[in-house]
Amino acid sequence: MDEQGRNLTWSVCSLRPLPGGSLVSGKWVVSWSTCAVMGIVNVTPDSFSDGGAHADAIVAIAAGRAQASAGAMVVDVGGESTRPGAQPVGEAEELRRILPVISALAEDDTVLVSVDTRHPKVAAAAVEAGAHLVNDISGLRNPGMVAVCASLGVPVVIMHMQGEPTTMQANPRYDDVVGEVAAFLDERAHGALDAGVPSVVVDPGIGFGKTVEHNLALLRAFPYRSVAYPVLVGASRKGLIGSIANVPHAADRDSGSIAVHLDAAQRGAAMVRVHDVAGHVQALRVAAALRVSGEP
Repeated sequence: MDEQGRNLTWSVCSLRPLPGGSLVSGKWVVSWSTCAVMGIVNVTPDSFSDGGAHADAIVAIAAGRAQASAGAMVVDVGGESTRPGAQPVGEAEELRRILPVISALAEDDTVLVSVDTRHPKVAAAAVEAGAHLVNDISGLRNPGMVAVCASLGVPVVIMHMQGEPTTMQANPRYDDVVGEVAAFLDERAHGALDAGVPSVVVDPGIGFGKTVEHNLALLRAFPYRSVAYPVLVGASRKGLIGSIANVPHAADRDSGSIAVHLDAAQRGAAMVRVHDVAGHVQALRVAAALRVSGEP
């Protein structure tokens, strides 16, 4: 990244020109006008989607570099599985898994490195190792995370989750899922910015404490009412797609993932979080080429 504070503009494909977003830190600015791609690197032995394929640091580093080369604007590195029913791991183990990967990927100044963590100490160490932003699936429940991001001057992705990973899919309930999720994200984003976090992206948390019907309602609701921040959508390989398309194995859901994310991009998503970076980038480029310039 540019340590002199100059604006960096990324060329990212999408269905059409959209007001994408920006990420601001104490040292750099990245802006984009279309739907960006965030690649997923799970440095875990129990990921729902890849079965620990990247648990080895060397393999994970190679995967992250391949995603960057394929067109990912962000590579998101996580060391704790948050699939439904997942058990938490200790901070020391989480750090052991992710720090070598983040350090290596951060050497490339053409890609943003994100740390996927709920824990302030892990986030702080990851930023020290070179991470450019924090992706917090817990939606800043721990006030220490706000303090860390504000003090270190790093942006944060704020996700909505009902419950905890171990129990979140045990009969989730909402009176108005779109209104409740939008209000939560708006409140947390305002609070983070007021506390000194330089910028935020919000994520409705597809699959995190939501039924298929809840997820579909959220995906159909773009653009979110009362949410004035860039929105990330992460439906990649999730149970939503398996339920709709009758695809039991997560690794076989990339086609459905692309379909959801193309629709989200058309509706105004600023970023999509995906396992198959090359497939998504290709699909977004072709879709963009098929659209007439200026078509709504």
